[in-house]
Amino acid sequence: MNGVFITGSNTNVGKTIVGIEIIKFLSKTRSVKARKPVETNCQIVNGNYLPRDAEALNNACFKQEPLNKVCPFCFELEASPEDASLDVGTPISLDQLSDACHTGVKGSFVVIEGAGGLYSPIADGALNSDLAIQLKVPIVIVIRDELGAISQALMSIDAAKKNNLEVSCVILNEIIPNSLSNKKGLIKYTNVPVISFSKKRMGRFYSDIEGLF
Repeated sequence: MNGVFITGSNTNVGKTIVGIEIIKFLSKTRSVKARKPVETNCQIVNGNYLPRDAEALNNACFKQEPLNKVCPFCFELEASPEDASLDVGTPISLDQLSDACHTGVKGSFVVIEGAGGLYSPIADGALNSDLAIQLKVPIVIVIRDELGAISQALMSIDAAKKNNLEVSCVILNEIIPNSLSNKKGLIKYTNVPVISFSKKRMGRFYSDIEGLF
């Protein structure tokens, strides 16, 4: 598989927003497909689950696919995918998620979004790190640009290295404008590329990620 696995230091750090922009940029020069194999906290619309993050990622692609191919496992409970699936008595396996990421993507670059951080449960007895290992693609770690970001980033990088995962880059997501120097501080402690993400400076972000993937 040719692609990247987007993870984060936690939930609500902006993985989907970053993923959308990566898809938009890469779609200019290649075929890109999105996969969010499992999503929780889904609304039910007209009797069907609506995975909002998966829908947003799919819409960013040049050619959209059926949403149930992008995200085949949807749950209403706001919890980890492991807990949400067990809550309704339909546990999902690591192999099922891996198969969902591989299905129908031949010849395309695949942007895969996980659920939470590397050590967040994503399937029955499996963590996001386990899925990343099985997929054998580089990972992108999204960190919220705030106080504590350096520690969060270094811990995530350390977790990736312990699992022999290749880290393509760390992306500091400036959700709230600030004058922090997290990028400058972080590059003192890691050789992993560190990229800033801000909706106000998208041109710079695109320039920084060019050639990484």
